[in-house]
Amino acid sequence: MQPDLAALVGSRICHDLISPIGAIGNGVELLSLTNGSTAAEMALINDSVQNANARIRLFRIAFGAAGDGHRISNGEVQGILAAISEGGRNKINWQVAGDQQRRCVRLALLVVLCFESALPMGGEITIVLNGDTWEFTANARRINFDEALWNNVQMPRNDQQHTAAQVQFALLPQALAEADRTLRFHATETTLTAQF
Repeated sequence: MQPDLAALVGSRICHDLISPIGAIGNGVELLSLTNGSTAAEMALINDSVQNANARIRLFRIAFGAAGDGHRISNGEVQGILAAISEGGRNKINWQVAGDQQRRCVRLALLVVLCFESALPMGGEITIVLNGDTWEFTANARRINFDEALWNNVQMPRNDQQHTAAQVQFALLPQALAEADRTLRFHATETTLTAQF
């Protein structure tokens, strides 16, 4: 039975946006109770808005359609990942120069989302473009590597069940096939690497 990917994507988006939107609501509530300086509350609201905005932009690229010939500016991707890094537990280093094909950026962001799921305590993710090969490296105190999920990216099985938090693993095989790419990966207790 094929998963309802639209429902999983919708659930994932809602899950990831509820926290920053909740923080915005908390900041507004604190503002209504404050007499005097509101700098801390405004900072909370601003950080939450930036994080929610970055997540929406990331999802638009990672979960959206990627037509042939479309390109994404390097500045847009760097801005998205910098905002997510600032508001999250992972530091994401985008070391790719120049504008890139949307199809490849979509793949890269899906891989980043897969990497995030393997870093429960946070870590550092680096993305490098070496010729035509995209390379990903994650370093963390602990890598939580779900072998079945990752193996399903290379050899998709119809019986593999995905949750909303794992929807990127369900989308990645089709995106790889559309781009005529293959993902290779390797994990240890503290590192995770991949390339396509």
